[in-house]
Amino acid sequence: MPLRKLLAVTAIILCSALASAKKKAILPADVLRARTVLVIVDPTAGVDVSDPNANRAARADVEKALDQWGRFTLVQEGSTADLIITVRKGDGKLIQPTIGGTPINGTPPVSGGTTSTPTQTTTRGSVRWGAGNPNDPSNAGTQPSTPEPQIEASSPQDMFVVYRGSTDPNWSALDAPPVWRYSGKDALESPSVPAVEVFRKLIAESEKQLASHP
Repeated sequence: MPLRKLLAVTAIILCSALASAKKKAILPADVLRARTVLVIVDPTAGVDVSDPNANRAARADVEKALDQWGRFTLVQEGSTADLIITVRKGDGKLIQPTIGGTPINGTPPVSGGTTSTPTQTTTRGSVRWGAGNPNDPSNAGTQPSTPEPQIEASSPQDMFVVYRGSTDPNWSALDAPPVWRYSGKDALESPSVPAVEVFRKLIAESEKQLASHP
């Protein structure tokens, strides 16, 4: 990626972070009614060669924290998700070399049940491998590709971004503006997973405000 483009992307990231810090978000009513959620690694994230499983581990930790919260049912297909949450681990660097074009960040296969081939449905939330709508966010990172080194510009902090789900097969829900985003140092760290706790408090505050101003 050209240096000029990297600097422009970096500037956008910094401006977004500052704007998020200054403005207190209140979630809309349709988001508060959501009951199913899909968690995936940000499809634009590359693989850190020094910690290749960092993003997948963060996704698993966020899923566990959401499950313990109990508000949402975890699903594994975008077509069944009211909300889609993307996660991305930061390593303190704005620009870094990563590996792109690998399935490492994709949703892993699920053991158990009667699944015997990569295209069959498993027992966990209908995870499908090797088939399905390419616009479904649950297929992000699972398509065959060629691993290659790249220069990645991203937030130096952990990122937790919430989108509305969509059943429209002609476009990806991630193409729409996010409902809410949160970033912070170790925001995706287990066991506390601060990003989920902040999201929980935001939902509680939003419901309180909505009840007082119907």
